[in-house]
Amino acid sequence: MIALVGALGVVAVGTGLLVFTVNSMARATFLLLASFVAVAVLLIAFGLGYLGTVIVLMMTIEMMIMAVFMVMLMMNPAGLMPMTMVHNRWGSWAIALVVFGLLAAGAWLVPFPTTGRAAQDPTVALGDALMGPQMLTMMTLGLALLATIVGTVAVAVSRR
Repeated sequence: MIALVGALGVVAVGTGLLVFTVNSMARATFLLLASFVAVAVLLIAFGLGYLGTVIVLMMTIEMMIMAVFMVMLMMNPAGLMPMTMVHNRWGSWAIALVVFGLLAAGAWLVPFPTTGRAAQDPTVALGDALMGPQMLTMMTLGLALLATIVGTVAVAVSRR
């Protein structure tokens, strides 16, 4: 299990870093998808099958929509012509390092709870914590997003 976690972590971080080194939007899109899928498989390995499956489904659909918009709207056909993926390299490095420092400080300095017990079903507990009384709102939002996805694909398909 430790080897699987380590390998998936390396894949997730490695493909995430490669997003900023490749010179095309299409390659960056699929590398980002690979990173998200590695994280999803990691969640499934930890016993959070629902969350892992949702991440795979959401990210796959989102990346495909992004690819469709790249083909439709960019001057760069299919996003395969060389281009730089990073603008303001030093500013982005500075922001990334500051954010990393804040997150690391938060992980080390914030006291984590030591009392309480684990929920029987962590997926249900997470859903209740995230959505609580807003479940109807989230379900409605989900239907609106599905309609948007279907509409986007319908617009992208050529009519012959």
